[in-house]
Amino acid sequence: MPIVTIEYQGERRTEVPEGTRLVHAIEGAGVDIGHRCGGYAKCTTCRVELLEGEPERMTEAEAARLTRLEQEQGTNGVRLSCQVPVEGAMRVRPVMLQSEQGWPDPGPPPEPRITPEPVWIQKADWRR
Repeated sequence: MPIVTIEYQGERRTEVPEGTRLVHAIEGAGVDIGHRCGGYAKCTTCRVELLEGEPERMTEAEAARLTRLEQEQGTNGVRLSCQVPVEGAMRVRPVMLQSEQGWPDPGPPPEPRITPEPVWIQKADWRR
């Protein structure tokens, strides 16, 4: 099973089954990552910096939302953990945490499977 290393108050490591949504792996390690839209690639509160092990594919929903985020805020170099399946060892740094934002909860629980139904594209093709 792949190991996900989360840079949060030092390092936290968790071993998860391949295909686990990254947002679930991070929460499973005890990190209060946001997911205010419930994991539908709408809000960007689950964004992470992928430091190692970034997958070569992404969902069309993630690509569309990240494009809007970059246009609105100039943010780049992040991924939405609700849209990333763990396919191998990864090292990540969460960007928004419930405890830092003052939210009463992280948001509705994301489904076990990626939502909306994923349409996969190659990350290299994202900005073409």
